[in-house]
Amino acid sequence: MPRRVETGTVTSAASSKTRRVEIPRVVRHNKYDRILHRRTICHVHDEDETSAPGDLVEIVECRPRSRLKRWELVRVVTKSTAVDVASLRSGARATQFNESAAKAEEATATGRKSGEGASK
Repeated sequence: MPRRVETGTVTSAASSKTRRVEIPRVVRHNKYDRILHRRTICHVHDEDETSAPGDLVEIVECRPRSRLKRWELVRVVTKSTAVDVASLRSGARATQFNESAAKAEEATATGRKSGEGASK
């Protein structure tokens, strides 16, 4: 029997060598003919820990590795382009703090108060 190959998005990488992958699918409701968006959750074994949350990955069915893991990572199709906004903000705050500290140090070295500007 051939192994199934699926493509999905990594949603969690909390455990070591384990990834949670969501495989989206679209189905039509039998009675109401409405389009429904469903997802399948797979727990995937990632030996080298090459994937990260947001990555599009290709997985293949394998023998059971644990109570939940039945899939193995084949390859990372595309890496995530998501930006960690919290780290950017903290970096910007640190830069702003360093700049204000440098201005205050410069002002004390020249003998001016930090709020004063250059004379006209």
